[in-house]
Amino acid sequence: MNAPTDPAHAPATAMLLAAGRGSRMRPLTDHCPKPLLPLRGKPLMQWTMEAMAAGGVRRLLVNTGWLGDRIEAQVGPHLSVGGGQAPLDIVYSSEPRGDGAALETAGGIVRALPQLADVFWLAAGDVHAPGFVFDPAAMARFAASDRLAHLWLVPNPPHHPRGDFGIDAAGRATDPAADDAAPRYTYSTIGLYRRALFAAPYCPLPTGNPDGVAAPLAPLLRAAIADGRVGATLFTGAWTDVGTPERLAELERTAG
Repeated sequence: MNAPTDPAHAPATAMLLAAGRGSRMRPLTDHCPKPLLPLRGKPLMQWTMEAMAAGGVRRLLVNTGWLGDRIEAQVGPHLSVGGGQAPLDIVYSSEPRGDGAALETAGGIVRALPQLADVFWLAAGDVHAPGFVFDPAAMARFAASDRLAHLWLVPNPPHHPRGDFGIDAAGRATDPAADDAAPRYTYSTIGLYRRALFAAPYCPLPTGNPDGVAAPLAPLLRAAIADGRVGATLFTGAWTDVGTPERLAELERTAG
């Protein structure tokens, strides 16, 4: 019989991406990592962390890079979420910090893979989607399926008019050609993932990414989409990729 998992070392069931340099947010990010920029009185990343906790996530992994020590110092190992809920336990995966160069999304996930559960939520610390629910039922359905990922897509914002992926009638993600008339939507950065996507044949990097190789996520997703193993849902609630000071200021003015 297998020994029970030590709660202090249980794998994380969610990952928050927080390692990027935030170059488009300069000068705000010259001395503050983008996920810690304040939005209506609390760090931008905390909005997503609280939503994850409300959805039942109890252990979160945050990957850090540029000024990552400030994230670890300010956020710490726990987040008290109130409402009688247990605190959110937080662990970290560090990436190169020198000039802010990160491992990109897939490279960062593979580096963190030893600390992640077989199925986990993924979101970005610089995206604000206040109405999104990290639904445990969605995770259970995904875990029971044979899919490697499930993506939440959003209507294309002005800064990304061509979108990324489509959705077919069966709820699978599609990758329409550039000249295809089928609708394309923008990947929200929110998704459910299975560890198997980050191993052969989809990903060539060894678990833990010991050499620190930078690798994007899109090629892995496109390969899995071609195999019919990626689901998709269109999310039509409020969503902002907080990629510029102007978008952050607009959120501060208008977010309810």
